[in-house]
Amino acid sequence: MSGSVQVTQKLQQQQDQQHRYESSCYLSSKSSVKQHSFSTCKTSSRRQKTTVRTEKRQEVVKLSPLPKRAKRTYLAMDTDKEVIGYVIPVFRANHEVVRGLMEAQEEEVTEEGIHYVAMRNLFVREAREAVDVKVEKKTRSTHIRESAGRMELSKTVEEWAEFRKKMNPDSLTHPPEFIVKPRGQTVWEGRTVRLHCTVAGWPKPRIAWYKNNVLIDAKAHSEKYTIESSFNMHSLEVKNCDFMDTAQYHASALNVKGEASSVATVVVKRFQEGEQAGPLDPKPHGFCAEHGVTFETTIIDKFEVAFGREGETLSLGCTVIIYPTVKKYQPEVVWSRNSVPLKPSKWVHTHWSGERATLTLVHLNKEDEGMYTLRVNTKSGFDTYSAYVYVRDADVEVEGVPVAPLDVRCHDANKDYVVVTWKQPAVEGSSSILGYFIDRCEVGTHHWAQCNDVPVKYARFPVTGLVEGRSYVFRVRAVNQEGVSRPSRVSDAVVAMDPSDRARLRAGPSAPWTGMIKFTEEDPTVGVVPGEPSDVVVTEATKSYVVLAWKPPVQRGHEGVMYFIEKCISGTDTWQRVNSGMPVKSPRFALFDLAEGKSYSFRVRCCNSSGVGEASASTGEITVGDKLDLPSSPGNPVATRNTDTSVVVFWGASKDVKYLVGYYVEYSEVGTDVWVPCNNKPVKQTRFVCHGLTTRSNCVFRVKAVNAAGYSQSSSSSEAVVVQAAISVPGRATGVTLLEAVKDYMMLAWTEPASKGGADIRGYFVDYRTVKGDVVGKWHEMNLKALTTTSYKAENLKENVFYQFQVRAMNMAGVSEASLPTSALECKEWTITVAGPPVGLHVLEVRDTSAVVLWERPAFDGRTPVSGYYLDIKEASAGEKGWKAAHEKANKTKYMKVTGLKSGASYDFRVRAQNLAGVGKPSAALGPILARTRPGTNEIHVDVDDDGVISMIFECSEMKQGSEFVWSKNYQTITDSSRLTLVTEQGRSRAIFNSPSMEDLGTFSCVVTNTDGFSSSYTLTEEGLKRLLDISHDHKFPVIPFKHEMAIELLEKGRVRFWTQVEKCTSACQVDYVFNDVIITGEEKYTVNFNKSTGIIEMFMDSLELSDEGTFTFNLVDGKAKGTTSLVLIGDEFRELQKKSEFERAEWVRKQGPHFVEYLGFTVTPECNVLLKCKIANIRPDTQITWSKDGIEIAEDDEDAQKIERNDSDLTFNIGKICKADAGTYQVLLRDDRGKDKSVFNLTDAGYQAVMNELFRVIANSSCDIKVISTEHGIILYSMITYHNEELRVGWLHKEAKIAASERVKSGVTGEQLWLKINEPTEKDKGKYTMDIFDGKDGVKRVFDLTGKAWEEAFEEFQRLKAAAIAERNRARVVGGLPDVVAIQEGKSLNLTGNVWGEPAPQVSWTKNDKELVSDERYQLKFEHGKFASITIAAVTTADSGKYALLVKNKYGKEAGEFTVSVYNPEDEENKENKEGKKG
Repeated sequence: MSGSVQVTQKLQQQQDQQHRYESSCYLSSKSSVKQHSFSTCKTSSRRQKTTVRTEKRQEVVKLSPLPKRAKRTYLAMDTDKEVIGYVIPVFRANHEVVRGLMEAQEEEVTEEGIHYVAMRNLFVREAREAVDVKVEKKTRSTHIRESAGRMELSKTVEEWAEFRKKMNPDSLTHPPEFIVKPRGQTVWEGRTVRLHCTVAGWPKPRIAWYKNNVLIDAKAHSEKYTIESSFNMHSLEVKNCDFMDTAQYHASALNVKGEASSVATVVVKRFQEGEQAGPLDPKPHGFCAEHGVTFETTIIDKFEVAFGREGETLSLGCTVIIYPTVKKYQPEVVWSRNSVPLKPSKWVHTHWSGERATLTLVHLNKEDEGMYTLRVNTKSGFDTYSAYVYVRDADVEVEGVPVAPLDVRCHDANKDYVVVTWKQPAVEGSSSILGYFIDRCEVGTHHWAQCNDVPVKYARFPVTGLVEGRSYVFRVRAVNQEGVSRPSRVSDAVVAMDPSDRARLRAGPSAPWTGMIKFTEEDPTVGVVPGEPSDVVVTEATKSYVVLAWKPPVQRGHEGVMYFIEKCISGTDTWQRVNSGMPVKSPRFALFDLAEGKSYSFRVRCCNSSGVGEASASTGEITVGDKLDLPSSPGNPVATRNTDTSVVVFWGASKDVKYLVGYYVEYSEVGTDVWVPCNNKPVKQTRFVCHGLTTRSNCVFRVKAVNAAGYSQSSSSSEAVVVQAAISVPGRATGVTLLEAVKDYMMLAWTEPASKGGADIRGYFVDYRTVKGDVVGKWHEMNLKALTTTSYKAENLKENVFYQFQVRAMNMAGVSEASLPTSALECKEWTITVAGPPVGLHVLEVRDTSAVVLWERPAFDGRTPVSGYYLDIKEASAGEKGWKAAHEKANKTKYMKVTGLKSGASYDFRVRAQNLAGVGKPSAALGPILARTRPGTNEIHVDVDDDGVISMIFECSEMKQGSEFVWSKNYQTITDSSRLTLVTEQGRSRAIFNSPSMEDLGTFSCVVTNTDGFSSSYTLTEEGLKRLLDISHDHKFPVIPFKHEMAIELLEKGRVRFWTQVEKCTSACQVDYVFNDVIITGEEKYTVNFNKSTGIIEMFMDSLELSDEGTFTFNLVDGKAKGTTSLVLIGDEFRELQKKSEFERAEWVRKQGPHFVEYLGFTVTPECNVLLKCKIANIRPDTQITWSKDGIEIAEDDEDAQKIERNDSDLTFNIGKICKADAGTYQVLLRDDRGKDKSVFNLTDAGYQAVMNELFRVIANSSCDIKVISTEHGIILYSMITYHNEELRVGWLHKEAKIAASERVKSGVTGEQLWLKINEPTEKDKGKYTMDIFDGKDGVKRVFDLTGKAWEEAFEEFQRLKAAAIAERNRARVVGGLPDVVAIQEGKSLNLTGNVWGEPAPQVSWTKNDKELVSDERYQLKFEHGKFASITIAAVTTADSGKYALLVKNKYGKEAGEFTVSVYNPEDEENKENKEGKKG
């Protein structure tokens, strides 16, 4: 049977195929050919073996009919249910969709080598045309042979797939592992060496080969090296070996999970000896043959230990210097966290600028915590730098809830099942964590669904019910009694599908596409019920769930199988089906809702369309409960000092712990019960450095372990440790120099170490050895007892013998390494006359801009004593020519304060001694000294206590064990306690002056030992001492301070208040009230009050009488403090106050009835209306309010009564626009039974003038800026005002000179416009014009500058308008004489004359019906005297009727005088009337 059909492919949705199977042939992931999708139905179990081939332009051949009870196969049918072909069922899901999800999930995981591409192309072919299907018959024997071949091919493919699966396990990434390591070899010269290795790991590791830690670049040296990688088999070939190829060869494998390496040694033997350089001969380390240089890498500007918070962005960076600089050469920069290289992602951004490497962590999470390492690889080797990054939890929304879990991962993914794991957080909140909620979200959506209703205790949960072929992400939330935490960071996406399908998707289709689709008669397995599963085991068992796993049956037919799970309670024979409603597709299943403590047995059955198979063997009794125990408590932690902000904690590992996740370290300050986590990501080591602690705080530490079951009990607390830098041995002494040499001794000096190791130097040891030519002796100790100075007299030496010396420093931690030995020094007497170099240079009080340099006198004075010193200074970066003197005159003291330093700069210092012979050699240079104030540095401050005791106080927050305060005067240690008493309490020292006097003047300094130079000084001058003594006297004999001296205040009713206020007082403070030296006691005339909380003292008097003239005093006593304040009230001051008191009392009486709060006054509104107004109070309905003018009451029916208004307490009289008629005396009277009050305003003379001045002010301020306008006569300057009063004075100025009125220049007012007219302006009229408006005082000026563009525009407009006016006056026009309509009888003569005007005389013409007339016998046209134009028509006829016009025209314009001429015939008119009469 043969035939062909055109096959149309469409993609059908998987949800519509509940009882059908969908299949598709995957041609290529990059193919543009359309996909074919076929519906399937049942076919006969006994059919001939047939091959179908489809081609274009061929007809459809029908196959045998389909019986009802046939096994489900895969036949292609058209829309009419006609069989058209057969397809192989490769997948039950959309291959393109699933493959796309896998590629998105595992992007950049597979590195395709050339061999992998060849194999992929073997299995995947591009099909760009329709598929050809060949149909042919085969015998059974042929079919059997082909079946055997296919089985062999299938077995080979399965083995290869298993190998791929082993090499790349699904979603279980793991670090590289050497399956086969390279082996060392020994060969002869000239031979070729091949090193082989096999590496496993997922993602596929990258392999690099190193020779003696130098990267091998095979591309640059292809003649020497060949590197090959094929299917995880890697090899290095070294060609034509010579003796220089003897080395250690490293194979380094690297992927995202970590790094592994293996070493093999290659030894190349020579046939003969020669002088060829060998591997042990001196040669440049890391010499790069490619560039001919050795690269040196230096990392500077390093990032420190960093602290971030969840949700923040953190950047780390270092500056990398590669020397020498090679053009276009860039090193390889690799960032890693906890030894795992980091790849750029949406959370991790890396940048290399050519000089600086930067790592940016976006939206920090606790997963980002760890040790970050920057590795810089060059051709000559590599350099690294590491620092720890801590990520603190974000603030919780609800107090007491736990923080978010971390490190959510997915394992063991299957068709509808995945295992989610996570790590418990470091902080459980205010109560223990009860469990965790797991949420899932399908990729491409934003809907999160909770997977479990009851919190799970284990940090591991099997999620079921996934949809096959879909991709999911997961997150976890912790819950305790207070609430639920924030969700964790989401996991990586995982696809729900069979692992074998996933392996096939990664590898491609399982057979090459040949264009032939073959099918045979059905196998014997058709229609067979699947067999029983095997190896049913319990993989996980907790009190929340049990997880079963099994192997699929061997016999299961072509179609897939599903599973039913059954359980049986121990002690019964009843098996219950757990998932009767929904069989599972995965060979794993999680059972929930089991009774804790009970025992169960489990078994599994397979099912397909043919039925349910036999049950598997039982698992045996399984007791529901936690199989994983909590970890045991870690061993006792030991905390040791590290730095000023960190502590190193060690502890013993938990014993017999399974699946340990790591440890959490917590600390608490002594005296508190608050435990703070040191790390938010568990660490597996038993050592951890806790950073971010408070300096000098006293802390204890504890540790707890964690695994999937939960937290262990916390370990016992460590012993308390103070957070401060650990003490170490000091650094080397420097600058060992010879100061003086005599016959049998030599004087040596040196500089103390730059690093003291956190403790003061306790002494020095000097070693020596003899030197004879090139032979040196052994080192010997010169002093058995440590030296306390930085100089030493080496005695008992031999004259003319050469010696070398070295110095070792010692502190409480031990002895340092020896200094560099001196050059060979000869012991013979010096004959130098000048002084030797000073010794013992050191600095104190280093600040941003200053430092104090101290030294000791030279060991050798020369021939005369030392008389002074010179201090030299230079910046550390400057050369020897950079030295300069710090002062001009010799310094007599052995110290000097250097000022004017640059903050952040480093300096060197040296000192030279002077005697009568001159200035000696400089001392050894001291430095570099960084000019920067150390954090936490305090200065000495002077304090005077309440008893007047003067003291100096110095505080230090960096005190360490054994630290002491050492006080000095003029930098000499104070040993005499007669002047000062020293008191020290913890980090505070007080130097108390016993009896301050001029003997105490000087510089006092204090140094704290074991702190690397914490020091300060205070200079007590004569002026400062006097000030301190004054303060001391005030403290010994205190005076109560007054915030306000005694003052007087008038109150209501004329009462008088005397008051004062003290700044502070105690409850025991007493006051005596004194008048004229007599204490006031209990008199009714006086009322006194003392508020001790506010310090206000008051005394009240109802009125002042003549006897009250005198002095009032308040005497205060508060312990030993006293205070006095007085007020003298006599003479005119007393009488003035008495008068005011009486007035205030009268005012109070007045205000008991209706009264004026504000008396009658006036105001001018912006509209220039004048208002008289007042404000009244205490008004009742029966209160009479009367207005009057000039003593005449204004009645209600008067015209002025309409001007009176009242609004609550405001009374107004609206005069309006004032004039002289409004002048007069206005009065308002208030009266009722309680009293009366009146207010008068005199609007005459001065009052009237004041109102007018206010009116002028309003008018003047309402004027706008001057504007300009041009007319035919000239230019007008004007300004608009609100209102104009005839008394308003306005003046105009031109160039600051008053303008006199003339015919050409005039000023005036039109309405509200003030103007200045300039007729016929000229250039002289240009300039600044000022309008001065009187405003009652100085006047308001408005200025306009009529120059430049303003003048040009105005003058141009004037000329234009003037010309237009002239043109209008002289324009030709008809001025009269012509009627509008002329009615004339036929036969009559018509004579019309029009008067015309124009200069020059206009041209005249006549038109009839718009046609020009010419003077002839019929029309006589005349124009006489240039003014009169006439037209004469003799014996008019009806033809002369029409529209006539007289046209006049000259150079300024033209005009037409139009009129209508109507000629009538009397007879025609009469006949017309008769006809109309007859009709009527």
